Amino acid sequence: MTVAATPIASVPPLAARTRTVGGSPVRDILAVTGRPEVINFAGGLPAPELFDRDGVAAAFRHVLEETPGRALQYATTEGEPVLREHLARRMSARGLPTDADDLLVTTGSQQGLSLLATALVDAGDTVLVEEPCYLAALQVFGLAGARIVAVPGDADGPDPEALAELVVRERPKLLYTVPTFQNPTGRTLPAERRAALASVAARHGLWIIEDDPYGELRYEGERVPWIAAHPDARDRTVLLGSFSKVMAPGLRLGWLRAPAELRRACAVAKQAADLHTPTVNQLAAARYLAVSDLDAHVARVAAVYRERRDAMLAGLPDALPQGSVWNRPEGGMFLWARLPETHDTAALLPRVVSEDVAYVPGAPFYPAEPDRSTLRLCFVTQTPEEIAEGLRRLGRGLRDGR
Repeated sequence: MTVAATPIASVPPLAARTRTVGGSPVRDILAVTGRPEVINFAGGLPAPELFDRDGVAAAFRHVLEETPGRALQYATTEGEPVLREHLARRMSARGLPTDADDLLVTTGSQQGLSLLATALVDAGDTVLVEEPCYLAALQVFGLAGARIVAVPGDADGPDPEALAELVVRERPKLLYTVPTFQNPTGRTLPAERRAALASVAARHGLWIIEDDPYGELRYEGERVPWIAAHPDARDRTVLLGSFSKVMAPGLRLGWLRAPAELRRACAVAKQAADLHTPTVNQLAAARYLAVSDLDAHVARVAAVYRERRDAMLAGLPDALPQGSVWNRPEGGMFLWARLPETHDTAALLPRVVSEDVAYVPGAPFYPAEPDRSTLRLCFVTQTPEEIAEGLRRLGRGLRDGR
């Protein structure tokens, strides 16, 4: 007896949003340039040799030896109270009065951004972003089905008058900004620009998402207060923070500070996403904050990063084509350069990679028409000597690529 073969039907297609939003070009470049001989200016990775390995290890040992039942157990969605207390004290000391209950602990600040998109953005809603914009934010809003519109700006960030015009015309839900040592440009919005953006949000009804993963990595100049601390913005600004750049990214610990109703909506979204951020990581971070001097550690890291920034600034005139321009960030991890307009940094990248060095082309950071002559360089992962050699290779690749 012959049994007829079962007809095989196709499975249903993937959700439309996964077909329209691409992956991260930065991650793609890192996969191509993973060879140890490559000097990689493309990643946004903190320098691993500067992690406080002993301090973090001691914190984990303490919580696992002293409170293993709690450290290995489920926890509340909002986050461990002891960690939120430490975070609230740090934020209050920096000029933004904060209670532990104002905070939601997230699995990296990237999750905070995703939760906010879930809580605030319906498919078809308009969101405003700075230009160029943090790449993963464009992914988050794209996956939420948002219509993404860039706010025209200048070296000081989004232009408040242009923002006001867009709010009236487009009726957006929110403005997303990284105002301090921005990714990808490294720029910092002056206090006056922050106040003006807050005023627009107050007059026209707009949420501001203020992402601050790099703000503690200041090498020079004076700290600029958060937008969230501005009186006009306190009831409509969400502040995102992270330990990734100051403690360790592998901990995946971030937080958001938001008005109560929005914070509760984010907590519901987080319950659906992961229930809660890993308890052991939260308790270890809280222990670290209790017994170690995080500010002193950050100061040591910043001093090293400053040397590396200076090494990159010193080598750029010889590495980049004549007529190129670049900025001098006061902190953070990134430097932004613009080559003469005849250069396409994406087209030039394969030749540069063949010289065993890499950067990120600027085009993916633009939500609409890109400036193809731009590129992002991360200067914190390599030593000054490696930076000098990497820039020599970059110069050869750009010359030969022409």
